[in-house]
Amino acid sequence: MLQGRPVAVLGGVRIPFCRQNTAYADVGNLGMSIRTLGALVERYGLHGERIGEVALGAVIKHSADWNLGREAALSSGLSPLTPGITMQRACGTSLDTIGHVANKIALGQMESGIGGGSDSTSDVPIVYGKSLRRRLLAANAARTPRDKLATFRGFRLNELKPDFPGVAEPRTGKSMGEHCEDMAKQWNIPREAQDEWALSSHRKLAAAYERGFFDDLVVPFRGVTRDNILRPDSTLEKLAALKPAFDRTSGRGTLTAANSTPLTDGAAACLFASPEWAQAHGIEPLCWLRDVHVAAVDFVHGEGLLMAPTVAVPEMLARNGLTLQDFDIYEIHEAFAAQVLCTLRAWESEEYCRNRLGLDAPLGSIDPAKINPNGSSLATGHPFAATGARIIATAAKELAQRGGGRCLVSICTAGGMGGVAILER
Repeated sequence: MLQGRPVAVLGGVRIPFCRQNTAYADVGNLGMSIRTLGALVERYGLHGERIGEVALGAVIKHSADWNLGREAALSSGLSPLTPGITMQRACGTSLDTIGHVANKIALGQMESGIGGGSDSTSDVPIVYGKSLRRRLLAANAARTPRDKLATFRGFRLNELKPDFPGVAEPRTGKSMGEHCEDMAKQWNIPREAQDEWALSSHRKLAAAYERGFFDDLVVPFRGVTRDNILRPDSTLEKLAALKPAFDRTSGRGTLTAANSTPLTDGAAACLFASPEWAQAHGIEPLCWLRDVHVAAVDFVHGEGLLMAPTVAVPEMLARNGLTLQDFDIYEIHEAFAAQVLCTLRAWESEEYCRNRLGLDAPLGSIDPAKINPNGSSLATGHPFAATGARIIATAAKELAQRGGGRCLVSICTAGGMGGVAILER
């Protein structure tokens, strides 16, 4: 649990999340971050305010993005005296930026801060291969035109072949979807259950938009007012007609484009503070961040790549003297419907909880009606570094509207890690 002062969650905003190569194709991480951070500054009257830190992150970014946290802060309306930092932990990036800010507030190192993130899978860094990079660096260092030309002696056309951002785990060579397909087979998660989970996410998100839940959480950008991944009019029949996306040959593939998150562009950010700072600024906390935690699994030697939340949650529960059932809502990131279903099944498994988690009994089951009540990543999309802040902002508002309660946050990440958190009101 966080040590020291309570940490207030004051609120958050995000731009609508958009499918790759649509509305934000030419914006990039900095543009999305500036829009989101500026909207947060506007909402809470922070123009000219010096806050403790802006911590942002991005998983896929250009070297030219430099320090996104600082650069976005300088264009946000905050005081230019506000420091900024950029972080990265795959899909858990903005939950890490939030933990970074929260711990500094709890320890009394600062009074307020912003955590968030952005990702663009449209504006990706495509770089030259190593051979051509070496030639270009040598040419740049050469003193005379003749020496510069000499660095290209023996140049071959295949050296122009670019390097694209990696989509596979470096240790296994398999994509996240391929790893999750393995998990679905190991835990016997049927295709129908995955499609039902995906459709439910879309319908819950659409209902939340219709009742105005996102009116102050989602700010328009580039003419977009809602996540353009959202498909509330889909049906199980349409989903069942889709072909497997990652296992196309065995006849047993169950993950599809519909029950997996699409490549997405977007950004999100949240404001945190000490109780004293919140009171001085006349902002009522939506809830309190009680704890954050990260764990990892050995996916290289057989564990499921996205199973780390199954480990992180019981470790955090034990530290806080809680059980899995001591929560009113659960926000479980839907990287894939199968990942959520594997996680739930693992917590119900006596063998897994005893042999892998070292528990005397299963963690038990969760009421599905309490999970992701306003939809989640399968419907919103998943800009990798923005998802944690989206979830925290959504959960905080949900707790505030309920007038109280406790929320468990769970996010799986690439690299076999999982980030979790507890919110309370």
